[in-house]
Amino acid sequence: MKSVTSNHKQSTRDVILHALKNASQLKVEDLAEAAEVSPVTVRHHLNSLQADGLIEVESVRRKVGRPYYVYSLSEEGHELFPQKYVHLTNILLDEMKMRLPQQTVDDIFGSAVERIVSRHRHKFEALDFEDRLSYLMDILADEGFLARWEKIDGQYHIIEYSCPYLSVGANHAEVCTLDKELIISVMQAPIKQHSCMLNGDDCCQFSISSSNGA
Repeated sequence: MKSVTSNHKQSTRDVILHALKNASQLKVEDLAEAAEVSPVTVRHHLNSLQADGLIEVESVRRKVGRPYYVYSLSEEGHELFPQKYVHLTNILLDEMKMRLPQQTVDDIFGSAVERIVSRHRHKFEALDFEDRLSYLMDILADEGFLARWEKIDGQYHIIEYSCPYLSVGANHAEVCTLDKELIISVMQAPIKQHSCMLNGDDCCQFSISSSNGA
């Protein structure tokens, strides 16, 4: 999903998102003033943003008169804005790798994958191969990946178009193993990687032999 940027000329949609980021909760009239448009135009954008899952609406009751509505960013809406986690994550990983043996570092990443898998195992372990692939896409989505699978000439392919670890993985390649180990753990099959975004490719692509899914 495209992140919100601070261009000199912002769209009305972006002005609304930035205003909600700065003020937490705002009414239609406040947003209309911030965007310098009519309340009717703001409501149109709010309906679109709510349909996209980027904002939430809450009814506020008054002692006298009808209730009014306030709008705020949803969790997904907050994720549109640049996060400050990458710098801290890189520092923490640097410290961990300086203080711990590489095998211990690898074990920590392996344990992180196992924690994710263990939350879902009871839901996917009885599924057939293709249903399990579809469930894997849901797990990857929960972890911040945009991914899909397809079958071409008897070969199963997993294509990741977006990686939440890309910025950190540029400095710490170990992070790049998380999705691969997650795929292997869920599918219980070896995979082959054909492309990687860390290498400048447009996507990360993996294949699993059709014999594993027979």
